Amino acid sequence: MLSRKGIIPEEYVLTRLAEDPAEPRYRTRERRARFVSKKGNCNVAHKNIREQGRFLQDVFTTLVDLKWPHTLLIFTMSFLCSWLLFAMVWWLIAFAHGDLAPGEGTNVPCVTSIHSFSSAFLFSIEVQVTIGFGGRMVTEECPLAILILIVQNIVGLMINAIMLGCIFMKTAQAHRRAETLIFSKHAVIALRHGRLCFMLRVGDLRKSMIISATIHMQVVRKTTSPEGEVVPLHQVDIPMENGVGGNSIFLVAPLIIYHVIDSNSPLYDLAPSDLHHHQDLEIIVILEGVVETTGITTQARTSYLADEILWGQRFVPIVAEEDGRYSVDYSKFGNTVKVPTPLCTARQLDEDRSLLDALTLASSRGPLRKRSVAVAKAKPKFSISPDSLS
Repeated sequence: MLSRKGIIPEEYVLTRLAEDPAEPRYRTRERRARFVSKKGNCNVAHKNIREQGRFLQDVFTTLVDLKWPHTLLIFTMSFLCSWLLFAMVWWLIAFAHGDLAPGEGTNVPCVTSIHSFSSAFLFSIEVQVTIGFGGRMVTEECPLAILILIVQNIVGLMINAIMLGCIFMKTAQAHRRAETLIFSKHAVIALRHGRLCFMLRVGDLRKSMIISATIHMQVVRKTTSPEGEVVPLHQVDIPMENGVGGNSIFLVAPLIIYHVIDSNSPLYDLAPSDLHHHQDLEIIVILEGVVETTGITTQARTSYLADEILWGQRFVPIVAEEDGRYSVDYSKFGNTVKVPTPLCTARQLDEDRSLLDALTLASSRGPLRKRSVAVAKAKPKFSISPDSLS
């Protein structure tokens, strides 16, 4: 039925019907869970935390870490609860002083124009928000009312400072700036200066710079110690190189950051076949710096699994000089091209440098041969006889 409608070609249906049911089928290996996602989020779930009270010891950070609906709910309820609490206090003061019953008690009330809880609630809002419509005010008749007025003003200022500071910190969080710091989707391994190098590209989409930008890289893999201890997330720091040397970078234009795979590198025994077999490997890249406009430290993260590392390729150039200035073509940010690269580990390349020499010789002969063939094709097909020269 599906083949008649054109959804599935008939050749595919016939092939499926001709399969032998007894033939074993091979399933692809399940992809390992990421420790850090491509967007930089840590894929870690915290469970069975018994000491929940530790979060209340740092209330401000807890409020900032909450989601926006919860933060707005707490923001609204903090003001409503404080208004209702002090409205109850003002109502009790008026009730104790006899201001709610007209014609009874002293002639001068503690607070003018308070006759019910609704009027006490309105007066509480006027005091805390400092509106002052002019219909209600505290008199010098009750010292307690003056004290409550001072206390409510102080409490209102504290609530304003905490909640407005929380809203400001949520809107100016560091990871917002990290949204415009981009990494290449794939990393590559190719030759550079005669050594195998792990390379990636990083860029900044904004014109405002990242000051004192540094980049770090870690390899996370599952290992087992000689004593039999299984370490599920073994982290190893490896040095990164760039055009200016060291971990500090000047991120004005996209840069290619690379790591030389030498004897001290955890990728020293990594072969191309390991990438195709989805080896238990994850490389985490962390870019950290200070935002020029706000002075807040920001951090951008990403990771590369084994199948996201391309062997024998390099990034295409995207920076060009046009009209006296440098232009960056971000449409080619992650584009790569194939280059001659030995299909062996860095250890094997160091032990047998003839592999590199043979690769260099083959790559040097290739363009010359193509050029000679092109010249031969372009050579004009005519001859000059000796009689024509006489």
